[in-house]
This record gives sequence, structure tokens and C-alpha cells, in this order.
Amino acid sequence: MPESDEPVQAISAAPAKPQVRSEPVPVRVEPISRSEERVRLKERPPEVNGHLFAVDAVNVRQEPRADARRAGSLEWAEKIAVSGENRGEWVEVVVDKKSRWVHGDFLSETKPKPEPEPEPKPEPAEEETSEAPAPAETGLSTSVCPDGSSVESGLVSNAVSVYRSVCSSFPSVNSYGGVRPGDSGEHGSGQALDIMISGDAGWEVAEYVRANAGELGVSYIIYSQKIWSTDRAGEGWRYMEDRGSTTANHYDHVHVSVY
Repeated sequence: MPESDEPVQAISAAPAKPQVRSEPVPVRVEPISRSEERVRLKERPPEVNGHLFAVDAVNVRQEPRADARRAGSLEWAEKIAVSGENRGEWVEVVVDKKSRWVHGDFLSETKPKPEPEPEPKPEPAEEETSEAPAPAETGLSTSVCPDGSSVESGLVSNAVSVYRSVCSSFPSVNSYGGVRPGDSGEHGSGQALDIMISGDAGWEVAEYVRANAGELGVSYIIYSQKIWSTDRAGEGWRYMEDRGSTTANHYDHVHVSVY
């Protein structure tokens, strides 16, 4: 066969140029799982925007409700930092840079001041002649009182001890106040007892409880517009502000709060 007159083309040994992709390579994205644990941001402490004062001894709660866990307490006239936030009747207070709550009825913008000693009030004849057993510092009774089941219901053990001791030593006292459902203070938590008595006999009961405060677990006592507390025992009975009525000023009952 005759050879072709056309020149033979040389074959290049160089590799072919790679193809450049103009579109991005698709990447598979895994779906986000809603069940995976998320990173929890650290709670920012509330800012202090002022201060208020306690107008009575009151519990501090972790949440704005009466049955929330107790996170301490305030004494009468104690100053407390507030954030300015409210939840209904509850006021947010700042304790150790943490959010806590106190019922607004127990807080005031002004510090309560002790009232001057009131003039002695004449007592009814039956109160002047009434007699009560002399207070004793030892031999506290643990016997169940005649009406114990109704009074002791809901009380903590220290409050029950106060009730039984007073009931045994002062049998003439026939009325007590225990737990008050919905109360944001010690009466709601079972840490308070009201002993319904007045006049000199009331002072005998108050002094009896004070003399045995350590053994009974008493934190403070209020009677006749005066308060005595364990942590300030050296100051004796201190005057309280006028709250406007005989009952509010504790002239007709002895209030005892316990730990």
C-alpha cells in the first residue's frame, strides 16, 4: 500500500490538564438534634437598684410564692438590697448576688423607728387580779396538752415544744394561734406560735419563754410592742414601731418564733 504523503502528527506525552469545577462540591449537613444537651448560659446576677427595710421579721424565699423554699430571714428594721422587679405582691431582693423574694407587705422605703415608751395603760380589773404560775427555768414539760392536736397541726418541733411547755406551766391560757395557711412568714411555715394572753400575765409568759429560749429553740419573742431576739439578747427588750392596733402591736398575745 503506498505511503501517505501527509506528515505524521507527533503525539504529546504531557498529561492532560485537570478539569476545574466551577460549582462548589455539595456537602451533606447533618440535621440538628433537638434532644442534644445545649450549653446553659450562666445566670446573670440581678442588679441592685435600691434598698428597702423590713417592718417585721419575715422569711426570704427562693421563688415568689409562699410555699417556695426558705432562703433565710430578715429581722425587724433590717436593710435589704432590691432590684426593682416585682412579681405581683412579691419583691425581688438581692442576697449574695442571687435573686430572692420577700412579700411586699413586710417591706418599707423608710427604716422603722422605735416608738418612745408608752404611758402605762390601765388594765381591766380582772386582768389586775388574775394570777398565773410563776415562770420556771427548768423542768420543761413535753406532755401533750388537752387541745394539742388542733394547735400542733403543722408546727415544727420547736414550736410544739414551746406550746407544750407554756400549756403545762400556764394552764389558765386557753387560746393559741398556730399555722396560718398562705402566710408568707413563720406562721405559714409552722415556725411561730401566738399565745393569747394580755396584761401582767402576758409578761410572765413572755419572760418564761425568754428564760428557756435556748432549750426551746426560740429565735425571737414579741409582746406589748417590744421584741426580744436570741442574736441580740444582750440588748434586752427593744421597742417596736406603732402598727396601729392592739393586736398588731401584740398587746393581746405573745408571739414566739422558733428556728
